[in-house]
Amino acid sequence: MFVYLFLQYGFINTCLKSLVVEKYGEETWEKLRLQAGVQDSFLTFEVYKDEITMQLLDKACKILGVPADMVLREFGGYFFEFCKRSGYDHMLRTLGGNLYEFIENLDALHSYLSLSYQEMNAPSFRVEKNEDGSMHLHYYSDRRGLCHIVPGIIGAAALDFFNIEISMEIINQTEEEERTGKKEHIVFLVTQNPDFEKAKNTIRDKGSSVCPVKKSHWKTIRGIITLGKGKLLRGFDPVYPKSLWIDTKTFCNGLPFHLVFDKELRVKQAGVSIQKIVPGLQTMGICLDHYFSIVHPEVPFNISSIQKFINSQFVFQTRREMMPESWKQRPMLELRGQMIWMESLQCMLYLCSPLLRTLHELEERQMHIADIAPHDVTRDLILLNQQRLAEMELSNQLERKKEELRILSKHLEEEKKKTEALLYAMLPQHVANQLKEGKRVEAGEFKECTILFSDVVTFTNICAQCEPIQIVLMLNSMYLLFDRLTTVHDVYKVETIGDAYMVVGGVPVPVPTHAERVANFALGMIIAAKGVQNPVSGNPIQIRVGIHTGPVLAGVVGEKMPRYCLFGDTVNIASRMESHGVPSKIHLSSSAYQCLKYKNFEMTERGEIEVKGKGKMHTYFLIRNKTASENEIMGRPMKDSDSGHESVQSFHDGRTETIPSCHQPGSVNSTYLSLLEQMNVNTTQLNILFCSFSYSDSAREGPDPSHCNEVY
Repeated sequence: MFVYLFLQYGFINTCLKSLVVEKYGEETWEKLRLQAGVQDSFLTFEVYKDEITMQLLDKACKILGVPADMVLREFGGYFFEFCKRSGYDHMLRTLGGNLYEFIENLDALHSYLSLSYQEMNAPSFRVEKNEDGSMHLHYYSDRRGLCHIVPGIIGAAALDFFNIEISMEIINQTEEEERTGKKEHIVFLVTQNPDFEKAKNTIRDKGSSVCPVKKSHWKTIRGIITLGKGKLLRGFDPVYPKSLWIDTKTFCNGLPFHLVFDKELRVKQAGVSIQKIVPGLQTMGICLDHYFSIVHPEVPFNISSIQKFINSQFVFQTRREMMPESWKQRPMLELRGQMIWMESLQCMLYLCSPLLRTLHELEERQMHIADIAPHDVTRDLILLNQQRLAEMELSNQLERKKEELRILSKHLEEEKKKTEALLYAMLPQHVANQLKEGKRVEAGEFKECTILFSDVVTFTNICAQCEPIQIVLMLNSMYLLFDRLTTVHDVYKVETIGDAYMVVGGVPVPVPTHAERVANFALGMIIAAKGVQNPVSGNPIQIRVGIHTGPVLAGVVGEKMPRYCLFGDTVNIASRMESHGVPSKIHLSSSAYQCLKYKNFEMTERGEIEVKGKGKMHTYFLIRNKTASENEIMGRPMKDSDSGHESVQSFHDGRTETIPSCHQPGSVNSTYLSLLEQMNVNTTQLNILFCSFSYSDSAREGPDPSHCNEVY
């Protein structure tokens, strides 16, 4: 049916997508299209290969686990509703007053739509009435295996337009020898469901007894008015004249495109315009098939085949070899019309019109509007279709632009997500959102949080003995491990300055477990550092870690490259814990110790030490988490051997993790060098940068405590 009209166009694929999304969900469609290897959207007037639709249908059967005939039948019913929603409702509804007339005029509908959809390859239908009220529907198509769509569409049309329920079964399936290309020929037996009719009558009877339907005004008038001698005006009987009151010349001029031929295809009569286009027809008695070939329906050119498809619209095309020599470069003319068998004369009348879609086609054949009879609607069709094709081209361009905008919007959304991910990596999400909206970010006070500082032991000596690129690779490998741990333990990375790494727990989102999170993160840092090698000695690097708990003030400073910073003496004390720490140890202040005291952490007392700017302070060392395994601390997948929560001996177990060879001392990866060159990094400037760290570790005592609000 008309489904095949759109099978080459994006309309059919759009309908299929709509069916899958509506009934099975967006995820099923995404899975279906990925397996079929097709795009997500289709342009309505764009021509696509049949293989795309066939592939989608095949994958739908496999994914849904439904037989092909059921999928096609369901698709046929849905396609009918989709066409109605797409503006074809009135066109379909007016094809016929009953199902027989509806099917009989499907070929005419295809012929009309072919004016706009020039790449269409529509099937053909022939219907026969049986004495018992059933029908035989003959279906011919170039596309094999799609016949089960027909019952879905015809059944939906019968129920919607004519309020009847039908059943269709295949009674014959052959390769039609009469049609060129050995096309598929399916014969359906169409019967009306009697149970549905009974149920409908029962409902109607019940409805009339309960609530009688009031007759309309015009029905009442028709029941009263009579014609002649009391005969009710119930039917129509045509009246024919005794003789034909038109002469031959007027008939041939009034119907300039018509042909009359007998059983042997000998031309008996031809209209004047068709004689002008095909001069050979002026010789009466010539064989019609010498000058024309049948384009549609594709049947042999003989009278029996024509009679079999007499309800179809016939399209004739002039034969190039029979045209005058000067005309052979022109496109051949096509005629479209109906066949009428005249039993008394044993002749066939072909009433036709030139099949022209645009004014350009009219000009190509050196014809004019005047060549077409004034009463022939082909005049209007050419002009209207010219306008419609222009509208379709405009619509197609708009669809293409819409699709381009959709793709651009999708890419823009992806880039937006990347930008937001980068922004949220630099600033807290709620702070970043306020800045995006142009709002001023107010500083916030946090009554209790836990701050951690870490640095690399003998970092200045390493810088003095290595190439800058080796330092970059070492810090990058270490910070990648630390950054991953911030996600594992949900702590906020504040910043890095050289080899110093600063994180905080309980900021910017206050949580009661801030101390435990930072403590577990610190244990993970010690383990991770053993997987990073010193480029000078080749041994694992050592880090110092200091932790302090207390109140801070947090806010954003600056407009260019804004930073989320922490203010207060808590920052300074945390820094002092790190600078007064011991290699590969986690140094705790007394306030941090109190927060972790009853939290399943093993800690040892260091005692009182002299802290620059603070005097004597009682401090502690964090040893391990009593209940968490190393894999849990590092956020690795759990293993069977981890059962029983193996304790983390992060300082004395000697376990190390290897790193890529590009991070080994003396080894420089060309990828990183290329990256640095692209970033316009001058190696001389890089040397100067690392020489700025040439102060001794003993001097790294942190800021003067008098600057208690200094930013870190």
